[in-house]
This record gives sequence, C-alpha cells and structure tokens, in this order.
Amino acid sequence: MSIKAPSLIRVLLIDDHISMRAGLRMLLESQKRLAVVGEAGNLDEALAAIKREPPDIILLDLDLNGVSGIDLLPELLGAADRARVIIMTGVRDPEQHRQAIHRGAMGLVLKERAPAEIYKAILKVHEGEVWLDRSTIGKVLTERSGNRNKGTDPEAQKIATLTKQERAVIGLLSEGLKNRQIAERLFISEKTVIHHLSHIYHKLEVTDRLELYIYAQTHRLFDSKR
Repeated sequence: MSIKAPSLIRVLLIDDHISMRAGLRMLLESQKRLAVVGEAGNLDEALAAIKREPPDIILLDLDLNGVSGIDLLPELLGAADRARVIIMTGVRDPEQHRQAIHRGAMGLVLKERAPAEIYKAILKVHEGEVWLDRSTIGKVLTERSGNRNKGTDPEAQKIATLTKQERAVIGLLSEGLKNRQIAERLFISEKTVIHHLSHIYHKLEVTDRLELYIYAQTHRLFDSKR
C-alpha cells in the first residue's frame, strides 16, 4: 500500500521590506513541504495575492511601514477563510504579541530566531496548534498566577462546571478553528459559539482565546479522555 505524501503548505509573505521577503522565500522554498504562493508589502497587495492563490499560512510582519499588522488581521482572516496567521516581528513587546493572538493570529516568531524554528512554527500552526514566543506565554501565566488566590486552587471545580458542548467548543478551538468553522462543525450558529465562549471565559476566569488555549493546555482540556 502506497503512503500518500503530505500536501504542500502554501505560504503568503506580508512584509514591507523586499529584501526580507526575498530572504524568507529562499528559506521557505528550501523546505520540501512549503511553497511560497504570494508576496505583499501592504494590505491591498495582500488581498490581491489571497484572491489569486489562497494560502494556508500567512507570515505577517507586525510593522508595515508604520501600519500595525495587528490592525490588518480581521480583514486578512476574512479574505483568507482557511488561512492561519503567524506574526513575524523584531519587536519584543509581550502586550503587542498578546493583542495579535487576541485578534486571531495563531503564532508568533521573533525574526531573530533560527530558520528551523520558523519552519517548525509553520508546521505546528498548520496542524492547528498555537506557536508563541516564550515571553508571551510567560506574561499570561504570570498574570494568572498573580490573580489566583493563594489558598486551595479551585481549578477542578471550575472545569467541572463546563457543559459537554462548551468542552466541544474548547476542543475545536484547540484545532485552530475560527468561530464560524466551530459553528459549522457543531451545527450551531456563530452567535451561539460566541455565547459559549463568553460563558467559558467567565467560568474559567480567562479573558480571551490566548488565555483559554494556555489554560486548556495546562489542565489537559484538549484530552478527550479527561
């Protein structure tokens, strides 16, 4: 029986520096599983590239000639329905990193990182995982630790309040699905998904998808056997 080779991961590069894009293209296309299907230096060019060839992964610079890549995320994600975004940045600002994830990015890599890490981040995000810089994760976990009562940790009681469907929403979120995709998988409306997430945030005392992902990973909520 022949084993089907994994399909190519189509990548769109969005960076206002042509030299940076050229370097990234050479780096990525040296990997057998990756194909750069487009380049862009601004939003208009990115939207045109998406229309020509829908990508699986978008590598997005955080600073596009004074325009924040964070502000472009909603429109990019709306245009590239199935794409997942990885932020590439030289800016070490955990708050900006957190905002990018909150707006829908699935990963964040510092430009100074080794090529092997960039490649690994693309593979992991394509598989539905979240790839974050350690400082971003550390900031979230530090905040949660500081806000926790120093007495007995009541996390098990919080988790026990989750309904079966809320657990299903968390599971699909772990796959990197957007609200509309979660709604389609569960045969419910997108409004209902948002409603479930609101209840989940309240029950687990998290504020956004990033904190929920880290919380769920820490407490093994992605493990269906739990």
